[in-house]
Amino acid sequence: MTTAVPAQARELVPVLEAVGVSRHFDVTRGLGRHQVVRAVENVHLTLHRGEIVALVGESGSGKTTLARLLALFHGATAGEIRLNGTAVQPDTKAARAYHSAVQMIFQDPFGSLNPQRRVRHNLERALRLHGHAAASKSERRLQVLDLLEKVNLAPAGQFIDKLPHELSGGQRQRVVIARALAVRPSVLIGDEPISMLDVSIRLDMLNLLARLRDEEGLSLLYITHDIASARYLADRIHVMYAGQVVESGPTEDVIQHPKHPYTKLLLDSSPDPERLLSPDAGSAFDITSSQGEPPSLITPPSGCRFHPRCPLAHAECGQVAPPRVTFPSGQEVDCVLHA
Repeated sequence: MTTAVPAQARELVPVLEAVGVSRHFDVTRGLGRHQVVRAVENVHLTLHRGEIVALVGESGSGKTTLARLLALFHGATAGEIRLNGTAVQPDTKAARAYHSAVQMIFQDPFGSLNPQRRVRHNLERALRLHGHAAASKSERRLQVLDLLEKVNLAPAGQFIDKLPHELSGGQRQRVVIARALAVRPSVLIGDEPISMLDVSIRLDMLNLLARLRDEEGLSLLYITHDIASARYLADRIHVMYAGQVVESGPTEDVIQHPKHPYTKLLLDSSPDPERLLSPDAGSAFDITSSQGEPPSLITPPSGCRFHPRCPLAHAECGQVAPPRVTFPSGQEVDCVLHA
């Protein structure tokens, strides 16, 4: 399904960019002790027009925090968020235009909609807030119907006056996407947008996102723990571990030739019919299970954050931050094994 965007067709300036972005949260523990959670650390990410980039990693790796930084829900502790090459900060005059250009699709579609308002209201409100609502009621109805048809809710007239609880999970998520489109964005950020949907409709939702990229010229940051769906949808993949991006590159290169030990383990943990049918085979994460859980982001390990669980680690991994190595394929990896 992956349709690589030709390099010559992309704009030189990314539509959305994180440049050395970090986010630290201050927390208070017992007896007034103040500690710092280093949730995201020195992340670089670019998203070009018409491109789909996947951000993958296990729970707690910092994917959602990075998404909220890119949506300007949080300010960055360090680094910059740029839209079309211009840095933007939350709570500034430029932030309103940014929120029109960058829209977020949340994991829980029911929690994203006003449960006491009908579909018509939820979509019309987005049109009004961002100055796109037509003057007459009949014209606004046509706008809403058009948005519903764009997300494959047809015949749209059957859905326009329904309340959120009268819709299925997949239908609600389509309404959420339609509301995002009402703002006329250039970027969508999907934070696990299919994980709460029935397996039977997840493929339809991925196909919808791909079609919107093609027809509307949208860029999409697709956040998921499911590397199989990332492979199906994305042009490029970024792999996160413990708040840091450890590997990135073109999707098929990362999938077929992973460079970082964590990426290899993440791929091995994905469903594989041959491995599941073998009684003696297990997940490669069995290798790391005896060495504990992912590290605390309050006291992260020195050097490479993956080294306490890495089956290939050696002394240097715990002493120095891994260098970033770039391969001819376009893959980038932070690992001393390739230095």
